[in-house]
Amino acid sequence: MHGELKVPGGKLVVVDLEVVDGRLSDVRLSGDFFLEPDEALEAINASLVGAPVSAEPEELVRRIRGGLPEDARLVGFSAESVATAVRRALSRASGWGDHEWELVREGPRSPLMHMALDEVLAEEVGAGRRGPTLRLWEWSSAAVILGGFQSVRNEVDLDAAARLGVEVVRRVTGGGAMFVEPGNTVTYSLYAPPSLVAGMSVAESYPFLDDWVLGVLRDLGLDVWYQPLNDIASGGGKIGGAAQKRMASGAVLHHVTMSYSIDGAKLGEVLRVGREKLSAKGVASAAKRVDPLARQTGLAREVVIERLIEGFRSRFGLVEGPVSAVEESRAGALVESKFATDAWLWRVR
Repeated sequence: MHGELKVPGGKLVVVDLEVVDGRLSDVRLSGDFFLEPDEALEAINASLVGAPVSAEPEELVRRIRGGLPEDARLVGFSAESVATAVRRALSRASGWGDHEWELVREGPRSPLMHMALDEVLAEEVGAGRRGPTLRLWEWSSAAVILGGFQSVRNEVDLDAAARLGVEVVRRVTGGGAMFVEPGNTVTYSLYAPPSLVAGMSVAESYPFLDDWVLGVLRDLGLDVWYQPLNDIASGGGKIGGAAQKRMASGAVLHHVTMSYSIDGAKLGEVLRVGREKLSAKGVASAAKRVDPLARQTGLAREVVIERLIEGFRSRFGLVEGPVSAVEESRAGALVESKFATDAWLWRVR
């Protein structure tokens, strides 16, 4: 069995192993990491032999750490990343390059249609009717996008939203509210098969699924990192945030909104940002938490998006995979039956 993990911001960890009578056997760790002393490699391998295939990650980590020499130095990887690679081997996880990725890039759509397309395309990938997909969004109008479990009244000033023509919608994923306007954000979704994140915890899958975009941003000269659980951050502040949902089929819906530019005054009028949240971030306003891509890159938004697409394509490959007529029809019906209803928007008042 073979498992791989590219450590976000680190090195490639590879584990090959056999299973005999429900226990790990002939474990072989490799990769482009750095490890001292040399004998630490065999110590890690030996520590994992005999572990039950049902072992939780914590048990694997304890075995690895317990087997390491006292003077061992692991650079570019960790005991936790080795444990994840083991679990990916056992679950026969796939890699990015094992799939033919499809690209959806279209003109502006309404906020409600975006919500519905996310659900439909994730379901299509889960059913095997569509290949794993990267979708770039364009917004036709301003909106507040609530997380699946947020309170409408606690998060949004509805009078201000109505006055400013800002629609309020709710997505299927958790996380915090987003304020978007046409041309002011860069938003994308990944629709991936469960095998891509097999053997990972949900927390581990967030930086794993966005490591490619951090690589592209670094290529643009930005000093960026992943701030757990789900923020893309820089020295100037937050650039964007991710949210994720595992569908009934096991398929993964993972989407990210990054700020390109920001109307701080309008954001401050529409969103009610809790004082405790701002205090925890050490800032006085939601707008001051954000450091937009326009300022950091100096590039036109269209150029940033093209760099993201080309960065993904160069790493994993991309073919055109536009939304089909059937998918379009299903999404339109889902807007009417779910996303445009008061029952959905006000599920948490």
